[in-house]
Amino acid sequence: MTSTPWQAAMITPTQEFDGAPRLRKEFALDTGHGAVASATLRATAFGVYEAFINGSPVGDDVLSPGWSSYEWRLRYRSYDVTALLGQESVLGVELGNGWYRGRLAWHGESNLYGSELGFFGQLDITFADGHVQTVASDDTWQAGPSATTFNDLYDGQVLDARRVQPGWSAPGFAAASDGGWAGVRTLAFDAGRLATPVGPPVVRTGVVRPVEILTSPTGKTLVDFGQNLVGWLRFTVQGEAGAAITLRHAEVLEDGELGVRPLRSAKAADTLILSGGSDFFEPTKTFHGFRYAEVTGWPGTLTTDSLEAVVVHSELERIGEFECSNPLVNQLHSNIVWGLRGNFLDLPTDCPQRDERLGWTGDIGVFAPTAAFLYDVQGFLQDWLLDLAAEQEAADGLVPITVPDALKYCPQPPEFPKPESSALWSEASVWVPWALWEAYGDLGVLRNQYASMASHTRRVETLLSPEGLWDQGFQFGDWLDPDAAPDQPWAAKADTGVVATACLYRTARITAETARLLGKPEESEYFEALAARVQRSFAKYYVAADGTIHSDCSTVYALAIAFDVLETPELRDFAGNRLAQLVQKNGYRVSTGFAGTPFITHALTDTGHLEDAYRLLLEEQCPSWLYPVTMGATTVWERWDSMLPDGSINPGEMTSFNHYALGAVADWMHKVVGGIRPLEPGYARILIAPQPGAGIDWARTSLATPAGQVRVDWRMVDGRLAVEATVPAGVSADVDLPGRERFTVQGGSHVF
Repeated sequence: MTSTPWQAAMITPTQEFDGAPRLRKEFALDTGHGAVASATLRATAFGVYEAFINGSPVGDDVLSPGWSSYEWRLRYRSYDVTALLGQESVLGVELGNGWYRGRLAWHGESNLYGSELGFFGQLDITFADGHVQTVASDDTWQAGPSATTFNDLYDGQVLDARRVQPGWSAPGFAAASDGGWAGVRTLAFDAGRLATPVGPPVVRTGVVRPVEILTSPTGKTLVDFGQNLVGWLRFTVQGEAGAAITLRHAEVLEDGELGVRPLRSAKAADTLILSGGSDFFEPTKTFHGFRYAEVTGWPGTLTTDSLEAVVVHSELERIGEFECSNPLVNQLHSNIVWGLRGNFLDLPTDCPQRDERLGWTGDIGVFAPTAAFLYDVQGFLQDWLLDLAAEQEAADGLVPITVPDALKYCPQPPEFPKPESSALWSEASVWVPWALWEAYGDLGVLRNQYASMASHTRRVETLLSPEGLWDQGFQFGDWLDPDAAPDQPWAAKADTGVVATACLYRTARITAETARLLGKPEESEYFEALAARVQRSFAKYYVAADGTIHSDCSTVYALAIAFDVLETPELRDFAGNRLAQLVQKNGYRVSTGFAGTPFITHALTDTGHLEDAYRLLLEEQCPSWLYPVTMGATTVWERWDSMLPDGSINPGEMTSFNHYALGAVADWMHKVVGGIRPLEPGYARILIAPQPGAGIDWARTSLATPAGQVRVDWRMVDGRLAVEATVPAGVSADVDLPGRERFTVQGGSHVF
């Protein structure tokens, strides 16, 4: 929005203010240059900031600048503030701890990136005659207290309405003598770290009203919002001065009380201290994952009209839809969407509620295709991939298990192994860019990330055993196998070497194809040769003469099929049949963890076992995708049995009720049940191939592709399949329907 050179400095108060300090700068418009033609504010912070001009917010965003790998990338946001200026104006800023200075991870560590909050901002005002007036953060600003006395992303926010200072960000406020305001000083800051954000800001995206007010067995007042969501509560209230209203948040109830044990050390509690007048409360410097809130200290009678939940996440455009005849499947799909919304808050996190909320690479590595169908996440994930590449470059090619890598600053138990590349998790460096390429057809993402992709693949090559297997060092493997004990999530049936070696084969092939697309034939040949070597080793050491794959469980067959690692059609057929046998033997209950679950329904379908895939999806007994739905879930759970059938919470230490990874099955729902696939990246050519199965009588699926809207609407009528399809103008689609030869249609509406 502006190319004016930076003149700003990073500033911080000269004295320590509790909670969230405020900064302000009064200025008058330069005269003699005509009217203001445009005014742009660029802003960032150590911490999070909210900026105001003359009392009005400069934008709709919250929790800016978000969380990036601050060591190398501190993003700034730009705002058109032309309409907010007056002849006399004030630029005001309120700072919060955010990810920069607040607690991160489960170690109770804070100040990981720094102990001092700071603001860096520049307002450039262009007049009619071309004159530019600049108001930048420098040592002439003032600093003072706010109504926020405490704020932390995990623990919540405390606001004391008695400390509200009306007009603090407007002209005429006597800051020097009112409320203990002081000066500012500059902090050391390398402006070379400043980065224009590629992804969207975090914003308020909706409001959810309570559905019921409950009283717990111990007499606590509970509010049920009917939906597990991420954000905060807001309301206007009046009560006795000095009285406190406290809000505690949780995802579930246990024995009729707020189920806070899964939060671990996160307090997830907000407090408002009343002024005696009418007080508006909105804690914008924290966020919570919750369906239920416990309210204490409310003056008078609390009703469903008293307060509302504000849904907060990155501003993403919804592009994909799915609906079918089975209401439980529709609820599952809704749960997957809400899980994405709650965990796509500036970066793709594992969970949004407990003392973690980290950008785990394994989760997004398998979920990216689903995310890219449901929402336009190209910019969102590209921004995150820039952080991944920065962390990786600083670690000599090692892709950390979380991005940004806060764990490197946290003390680790002595029994933890030294960090090293981990299959599926570190693979996100390759799999996520590839998912974006397939979804949106923009070669730029592969071009930008190729160095990262190649670096990861080369590093893992150095980790192979003499036999050519990736069976050395720590691996998460098929994490959270449902047969593992609650306190041993790593104890999966699938051998970690089989999982890792299969993952590397897929990674090497993708890296080779990326090199080919980018015009790097020698590198493409190199990675193809690596893939071939890994495939031979997999066959020699992991595939028996009769076709049995080592550890003989669902996950190893699913990965071998989905990644096409088996050398012959006969071995592939055997693997498909064996996978179907194992699924049937387990009564169609899920027996896979993080590694196998995203791929098992595709593997069954692609080897001719469509009905087994449908039965696996539609099973309601635990563990299954629909078991949580029958238990009232409104998001996807971390564990298949995060809540046990008796309504008690799983005793495992990790028990989130909002984890999107296992929702990766939606990719199969969109492509197989819905029938929409890309034949070329970005849906430049489309495959329309719905595959009906028992338990679903009709389905409607749509996707806004770069070329236009694709729709497939099918239903079974008297045992026959009727299909209506819409193809974007200028795009051809192959149509593959049961009982018919494959044929091609052009853009337009079609009925089959």
